[in-house]
Amino acid sequence: MRTTKGEVDVSLDARKPETPEDDAPPRRDAVRTRTRLLEAAVAEFSEQGIHGARTDRIARRAGTNIRMLYHYFGSKDDLYVAVLEVVLAELRHDELRIDPETGDPLEALLHVFDYVDAHFGKHPELRKLLAFENLNEARHLARSQSIFATSSPVIALLRRLLQRGASAGSVRAGVDALHLYVAMVSLAYYDRAHAFTLSQIFGRDLHRPAWQASHLKLTRTMVASYLAPA
Repeated sequence: MRTTKGEVDVSLDARKPETPEDDAPPRRDAVRTRTRLLEAAVAEFSEQGIHGARTDRIARRAGTNIRMLYHYFGSKDDLYVAVLEVVLAELRHDELRIDPETGDPLEALLHVFDYVDAHFGKHPELRKLLAFENLNEARHLARSQSIFATSSPVIALLRRLLQRGASAGSVRAGVDALHLYVAMVSLAYYDRAHAFTLSQIFGRDLHRPAWQASHLKLTRTMVASYLAPA
């Protein structure tokens, strides 16, 4: 079995008596075990980062043994990549709830921002994982074979809404979809990702729901004003 620096060699478990879970599990048990491991890994990696996380803790949090972790994911690094894929796929699911061909394009673009903002608000683990992966210079994101494919539809959605809006005269022409998306994420992410330091610096609790609601009103107005025809 492969191990990670600083962790116990899982091959030592070979001397232990086999348990029922060591045998090939029923399909529904396999799905449940894999899901529990992913949920535990999201929590562990978001708290500790790739270097501080431990696979033995993940297995305990999932209520299974470390053999199952390596059976389903192969290595700590592969599990971390799977975690990044899961949390980003959940964000994409929220972002892609808009039909680009119906309704008012400007309102649809603002709804995309609403979904992005709400998702970052509800998922602090995503914010932490992105922060850790940025410190790691996206080395594990670069290994993923699915993240780019799942992210491209979001830009295509924004591009189509921008095209429809510009044609109808309800959205300014010449807006770049990727620039717009990065701006949306920045407005939804920064105040939350840095809330502890900003709160300390300015003597205001940025975590308070009232402050967050007020800030959302401001940022949504900023996006709407930018997208409005000149």
